[in-house]
Amino acid sequence: MDWETHARRLAADTVRPESRWYEPLATTPRHLLVPRWWDNEGGRWALRVGESDPEAWARAAYADRTLVTRVGPLHADRAEPETVTEGRPTSSSTLPGLVVTMYRHAMIADDSRVLVTTGTGYGTALACRRLGAELVTSVDVDAHLVMTARQRLEALELRPHMAVCDITGPLPGEYDRIVSTVSVRPVPASWLAALRPGGRLVTTIAGTGLIVTADKTGDGGAVGRVEYDGAGFMSTRHGDDYPSQPTDDLWEKIQGADGDEVTASRYPLLYPPDAWDVWSTLELSTPGIDYRKAEEGDTRTVWMLHADGSWARAETSGFLDGPTVHQGGPRRLWSELERVRNRLNREGTLPVYGARVRIAPDGTLTLSRGSWSATID
Repeated sequence: MDWETHARRLAADTVRPESRWYEPLATTPRHLLVPRWWDNEGGRWALRVGESDPEAWARAAYADRTLVTRVGPLHADRAEPETVTEGRPTSSSTLPGLVVTMYRHAMIADDSRVLVTTGTGYGTALACRRLGAELVTSVDVDAHLVMTARQRLEALELRPHMAVCDITGPLPGEYDRIVSTVSVRPVPASWLAALRPGGRLVTTIAGTGLIVTADKTGDGGAVGRVEYDGAGFMSTRHGDDYPSQPTDDLWEKIQGADGDEVTASRYPLLYPPDAWDVWSTLELSTPGIDYRKAEEGDTRTVWMLHADGSWARAETSGFLDGPTVHQGGPRRLWSELERVRNRLNREGTLPVYGARVRIAPDGTLTLSRGSWSATID
């Protein structure tokens, strides 16, 4: 494979030639760090083995796309050829453009000591190319991922500090920058303890599309803002897989049920995860909603479910008419969504992007913009 040509094209498509990230992108053989991955086929995951189709391998590895490498507890590296599986993605190689975006938000200096998350090791490799491996620490909760990434990075003559570590707990050192490509809620207090004075953290808030940057303050907390870029990462996990959805039993009961309250919405049907500002604002006020959708012919349906037993189903057969909404349980989830959309309709924007961020030493995070505020603890 002529991977250098592919890597240079990826670099040119991602950053300008004078960017300090151009050479790392152009000189890192991503395909060697992602030899196998999972492709989604109609809700199921089919294994792809790079060596069996080098052209497809090159197209996938040097595209600006995320490659899922672990589904549930099953690593692509360990799966039998032609395996098809089901489950939630639990690890991936993040799309290169987003890795660079996170690093840019970190404002990494040439002598910054940086903690990053491991995954396949691709983001770690970019940081090593940019800074030198001696300034990079890479951690993951999955021992197999750390071992495999270490071996592949060593084959590229890159030897960062690597550790098996739950990133929400104590960290193995002190750092000028912490860049997490897994999402958290709230910000772990251990990050603030591990940041050097004036250090910066960059992360995303679980369940939202919000990138938070914050600089450590003298009181042990941090201040910053929500960036105007959006990003979605897998949330931290503490075992081989994420727990089963707490709404699965509720889902079985309410898919076609009549609600305690039936109304007609004034707005066209929306699947909130498709509108990151709406989704993120709603997640801050009503965390933990599980969204599902279906389309059959002209009929489109969106469900909202919560572990407390609240649910909503909105259905329409048109693209401009508002859906009929059924709601049940202790809270009216669709009504909460409508309140967010009312604000967007009234003000033309939502306050989440660009919001001021303050993080207390214990990790409690407060977002504020104008009269609006939200606290995550």
